[in-house]
Amino acid sequence: MHIAITGNIGAGKTTLASKLAEHYGWEVLYEAVEGNPYLPPFYEDMEKWAFHLQIYFLNSRFEQVLKIKKLAEDKTIIQDRSIYEDAYIFARNLYESGKFNETDYQTYRSMFNTITQAITHPDLMIYLRADLPKLQRQINKRNRDFERNIDPDYLLKLNALYEDFVHLYTHGKLLIIDVNNLDYAENEKDFERILELIDKNINVGTQLEINPF
Repeated sequence: MHIAITGNIGAGKTTLASKLAEHYGWEVLYEAVEGNPYLPPFYEDMEKWAFHLQIYFLNSRFEQVLKIKKLAEDKTIIQDRSIYEDAYIFARNLYESGKFNETDYQTYRSMFNTITQAITHPDLMIYLRADLPKLQRQINKRNRDFERNIDPDYLLKLNALYEDFVHLYTHGKLLIIDVNNLDYAENEKDFERILELIDKNINVGTQLEINPF
């Protein structure tokens, strides 16, 4: 089984993926953030590095999906961010804000469309819904140098695109969890709430909207 966790920067994807993998014995594949040569310069000059960064993420995500296709035959793989977010949220935002020129964007979208025709979709998508204050607290807490000056408007725009994405998502089962009042990293009861949601709904074949509180 292939499970993907989606959500904005600082929503808590990596933390949840790690805890779920430990609890269920799943294998987790993390987003290529550490060691990514384009992230630090991207936050300094988005227009210059947008194409480079998106191609890097697209390639790394494609490699992950190919690996997942083999591994998921006999085990559950949980993926920290899906390949769809690259195109429908991050690349789209850069394009609409004028930081991704038309030629580069169309080249990128053509590559994305070709890749997604050759892959299988996640069996379950888990979207972590978080508002701006929650995102900012999480970003400040993990204290990555290249994230210190992220524009709040950038995060708000990404949130709006995430809501569009999940509203139109039709590739498979979707579980939406509002994490604004959850602290599953430190509060075991909050984590148990999420486990209950997954245990209850993992085999349900419809789109699910979940608000824990």
